[in-house]
Amino acid sequence: MTDPLAPLLDLDGVADAVKSAQDAVFAVHRFGANLRGGSVTAAEASVRAARASAGIDGADPELPAEGDVGDPVLAGALRVAESSEGLLPTWRRAPSQALARLHLLAAADLTEDPDLLGRPRSGAGVARRLELLAKLCTGETKVPGAVLTAVVHGELLTLRPFGTADGVVARAAARLTMVASGLDPKSLTVPEVYCYRHPRRYAEALAGFASGEPDGVRDWLLMCCEAFEAGAREARGIAEAAG
Repeated sequence: MTDPLAPLLDLDGVADAVKSAQDAVFAVHRFGANLRGGSVTAAEASVRAARASAGIDGADPELPAEGDVGDPVLAGALRVAESSEGLLPTWRRAPSQALARLHLLAAADLTEDPDLLGRPRSGAGVARRLELLAKLCTGETKVPGAVLTAVVHGELLTLRPFGTADGVVARAAARLTMVASGLDPKSLTVPEVYCYRHPRRYAEALAGFASGEPDGVRDWLLMCCEAFEAGAREARGIAEAAG
């Protein structure tokens, strides 16, 4: 069977960018305290990822000094982050179920209709595209984790399957893919920070991916690899600060 994502590695510069991103992420896993488990780095990375993801969607990413988080987008992103490790087995075998759960957590404070939580939109081929994406995540491609993660991220952002909290869901699904694919098995890195700090680059690259044109898809893949490398630097900073 032909691998549907294999041609992406032939796009100019993509294979080299993927290799560079993988090397940067793997180096973080070999760094100091992370060799002994990396739980401190992973915990801090999860919170930073949630804050950045919420910030990308317009929320104030700062955590309150005390009391509950008031911003519904940030609150949802933090709930998603807290649940991600437990959702990993579901993501590996039934990604669509995991997406439904991610949406329920992310959008709980964004809609007054509980029947909308976890239910993809009808029409526009949403169900079919989610089914194809699930197949990619459960074995129908053997491309490196960086490529699969970028495709999951870009496809969910483009499709916006739920209509609310789709950005938070897409970035959480990308983090799960990084772990499940072996790119970032301990979930130490924070590529979301790069996307938050470079909103124009992020938006323009996404538009290229959504176009389906080879040059646009290539630019999205390269942007994601830039984010993976930046996320690895963020993780190294966390580990160094933790001693």
